[in-house]
Amino acid sequence: MPFTTRPELSGTFGMVASTHWLASAAGMAVLERGGNAFDAAVAAGFALQVVEPHMNGPGGDLPLLFWKDGVPQVLCGQGPAPAAASVASYRALGLELVPGTGYLAACVPGSFDAWLLLLRDHGTWELADVLAFAIGYARDGFPATPGILRAIAALEPSWETSHALWQPSARLRNPVLAETYARLARSGGDTREARIDTAREAWYRGWVAEAIVAAVGVPAVDSTGVAHAGVLSGDDLAGFSASYEAPVSLDFGGWTVFKTGPWGQGPVLLQQLAMLDGADLGPFLGVEHLHGVVEGAKLAFADRDAWYGDSADVPLDTLLSRAYAEERRALIGADASGELRPGLDGRVPTVHAGADARAGVGEPTRGDTCHLDVADRFGNLISATPSGGWLQSSPAIEGLGFCLGTRAQMFWLEDGLGASLVGGRRPRTTLSPSLALRSDETVLAFGTPGGDQQDQWSLEFFLAHAVYGLDLQAAIDAPMFHTTHFPSSFYPRAASPRQVEVEARVPEATVAALRARGHDVVVGSEWEHGRLSAISRSPDGLLHGAANPRGMQGYAIGR
Repeated sequence: MPFTTRPELSGTFGMVASTHWLASAAGMAVLERGGNAFDAAVAAGFALQVVEPHMNGPGGDLPLLFWKDGVPQVLCGQGPAPAAASVASYRALGLELVPGTGYLAACVPGSFDAWLLLLRDHGTWELADVLAFAIGYARDGFPATPGILRAIAALEPSWETSHALWQPSARLRNPVLAETYARLARSGGDTREARIDTAREAWYRGWVAEAIVAAVGVPAVDSTGVAHAGVLSGDDLAGFSASYEAPVSLDFGGWTVFKTGPWGQGPVLLQQLAMLDGADLGPFLGVEHLHGVVEGAKLAFADRDAWYGDSADVPLDTLLSRAYAEERRALIGADASGELRPGLDGRVPTVHAGADARAGVGEPTRGDTCHLDVADRFGNLISATPSGGWLQSSPAIEGLGFCLGTRAQMFWLEDGLGASLVGGRRPRTTLSPSLALRSDETVLAFGTPGGDQQDQWSLEFFLAHAVYGLDLQAAIDAPMFHTTHFPSSFYPRAASPRQVEVEARVPEATVAALRARGHDVVVGSEWEHGRLSAISRSPDGLLHGAANPRGMQGYAIGR
């Protein structure tokens, strides 16, 4: 029997799982008071912006997948780069990479519109009611976890507005953000939908937009050590709206797995599954299991770096084809590869060694992101991965109580790539929620924070559940691993060829066998990789839920 830290939950009324117990509690409270999964997800999402401010914020991004009436759909809240941003203009500033912090890395903040569009079109509650939980946490206080205090300590010293807002304390408050939410909650209109649209108007074309544009016009020190102003404009904000899209999918072992399009890294999980389909992975956590997964990840992520993005055509049909998967699988040998090997004559971007990794850049904890899953008694499921706008990403905007995100660091300052910096295009985000449908009509929502590791940890969770038969909690609790072989999506774009990071609970015999095959294995602590949560719904309406014990703040709740 696999070891688990807690039981897999089950119920029929509703289930919420997230990376913070206060967000899970808010979502479940909405379900208990008659709201549906969409109402609950929005309430939990805004709560996460308050209680995990070092992991996400109102100025960030939000891709989500949802299951409604038997149909999976993507809602894209990934804002694009400013129209004035380009490879040439950033190169003219002497840059080889987009900075990891500051205003030059700011895209249009897309999460707000995505949450409100979800609430307007699929929810039943008023905006004021779903915001009440976040307003209460921001005004009355919430516990400061060690991660928040570390992020505050690492703030750029010159960001005066951030230091005024964030002071180390056991109980943190954000009264400025509470007032921002409260003012939006008072938005007028004759109908529920009109009141939500009034708040959207204020954010992208009204008083919130005006404060954002004024802030980015003032130069601020970023990860280059130089003060730069941003190029985000009022027109950029006014022209944005979150959008619905069809997901991409792949059949694997009696399941159909759904992901976002290749403007994000989501399809890389599908490419990995395609290479593993039919392969003999051997015993769970044995050397064939880890070696096969790691070598497949290297090939799939090389394709991601060569092809994915919103700035050029992506040959996704070919990348997800069975014939291509067989061709790529044939490249997996008995020993660890030290190369980046994209297919289809793809070109990988140039890795710039020696960039200055100042405090606060990128995703230094591999977890500056949140995740939540929700299911209700009506058959709806949601998988959402909000991120960006971390308190350490850029100076707090005076009068608003939040900062802008740095997702533009996903772009490359090279022309001709899928992820080249092009004004008005979406950065190739690492945010990657997941849905899956089993042949018996069981629906599964799952995901994790973790940057480049998201679609490695999510893959391993899915294999543990779908292939090796572990329940949701056991699959989350199982020893986790990933490779850092390919360039990071985050400034300063570091890469560690052949490196595999494993939790100390991975069997010693497996570690030794991996090293014998040429892998550079780094053994960490027993519980450090992954912040997964998951919820499933079987055809008879039975719900199952689980959340990550690592960090001791992720919880599932339901009945």
